[in-house]
Amino acid sequence: MPAGLLLAAGAGRRMGGPKALVRLDGRPLVLRAVDVLRAAGCAPLVVVVGAAAAEVRALLPADVTAVEAPGWADGMGASLRAGLAALEPLPGVTAAIVHLVDLPGVTAAAVARLAASGDTPAALARAAYDGRAGHPVLLGRDHWAAVAGAATGDAGARGYLAGNPDVVLVECGDVAEPDDVDTPEQLARRGSALESGS
Repeated sequence: MPAGLLLAAGAGRRMGGPKALVRLDGRPLVLRAVDVLRAAGCAPLVVVVGAAAAEVRALLPADVTAVEAPGWADGMGASLRAGLAALEPLPGVTAAIVHLVDLPGVTAAAVARLAASGDTPAALARAAYDGRAGHPVLLGRDHWAAVAGAATGDAGARGYLAGNPDVVLVECGDVAEPDDVDTPEQLARRGSALESGS
């Protein structure tokens, strides 16, 4: 299985605090996301922290590696670069599933389906929802240097993936939801959906 790389460094300005620490159904989003990656079989697990790094780090299980992103406040690009740099020296890691902390609708089933599309150095795939590309993303090791070079601001891997003919879309709309939670109102709606079982 690919490694699991969770980006959880943001300050969550619209949320009123770091999303990693926000609780949904009583559990911090960072732990919910770690649970999803673990349940899908991803290993090793790396979480990129930034805002409230010490608090987020203190929540993580002992087998999860926390990496603080220099310049995390500049956007997702800095977090992605830090995460890939942390995975680079690890032997046997040929690919990584990149997941975002603010996507509570992404399930282990979606991550496992994406991982099954290919755990190889050349792998390049994205979860899709009704045919539209979304997250998580599968990045084979062969792409890491180029992705890191293109990851600036809040774009993450978007520029590298856009229009890349090698990207495989893996439909996950039947097992997951792509919506992020950026505000307390969105979080409350997500919590209501959980309670209703949808």
